[in-house]
Amino acid sequence: MAGTAFTGLAIVCASAPAPAQNDRMTPIAVPVQSGAITLNTGALPGASVPESWHSQYGSVFARNVTVATLTPFLPDPAKASGAAVIVAPGGGFRTLSMENEGWDVAKALAARGIAAFVLKYRLNQTPADMPAFEESMRQMFAGPVRPPQADANGAFTGLAPQIADARAAFALTRARAMQWHIDTNRIGMVGFSAGAMLTLATELAGEDAKPAFIGIIYGPLGPVSVPADAPPVFVALAADDPLFGNGGYGLIDSWRAAKRPVEFHLYEQGGHGFGMYQKTTTSTGWFDAFARWLGMHGLLKPAG
Repeated sequence: MAGTAFTGLAIVCASAPAPAQNDRMTPIAVPVQSGAITLNTGALPGASVPESWHSQYGSVFARNVTVATLTPFLPDPAKASGAAVIVAPGGGFRTLSMENEGWDVAKALAARGIAAFVLKYRLNQTPADMPAFEESMRQMFAGPVRPPQADANGAFTGLAPQIADARAAFALTRARAMQWHIDTNRIGMVGFSAGAMLTLATELAGEDAKPAFIGIIYGPLGPVSVPADAPPVFVALAADDPLFGNGGYGLIDSWRAAKRPVEFHLYEQGGHGFGMYQKTTTSTGWFDAFARWLGMHGLLKPAG
């Protein structure tokens, strides 16, 4: 994702959880990522800065990811439904909110009987030095926030490495479906912010990933060209989201016009980046609503 299409989205976390604290980015050692499987998409072309991690807002973030991985979170076999979800954290394609929008989401899905797989996709390179990184972020936000750019079909441009990572994640999950007790026809994807963009782009790319369902959590909702066989989509957004709260709801209109299933939750408050943080706003209820939606589509129990 070279280029500037996502300049206005390059944020570690657009709004802090309540209470706003621990907002300083503190470097940490790269954590042990038990069970992480390296995907076959290779190293990010031209990358020279190694992967690093930091803590912020009581969570942990990765940046300068040059090699993609997929980490399984499998449910208790006694309650496994056979459905699965690829989880794509956000972070403006400069960082990944690995805990709040990755591991915590995957654990919650596994507790409901859904196999979950956290995708650590490749990112735009940032300065290795934390002060230099912070300064680059300040400079980036010195001007107006620009919305993401889309092509004539409504698909986001400049995402070739990330779409390749998502496709590889689907391919790996299907290849190991028997080992992980997964129904290959019931694998979906959920993404947050930049991860929501990747989720939508993966669907609109129309190649071999073919998610069975998708979740768009505080991503941009501009109109798109919806495939005739588009999967059911679940959308959650806070009305006070500083990035996407005032951009209209064309995505919803597009899905409805195509007569494809869509569910949309617009929360009064919540800001951007609420994820699995326990805030006082009703946006905290998005996951329970998502789980009920999965259940409505028969994904919380084995296929009949």
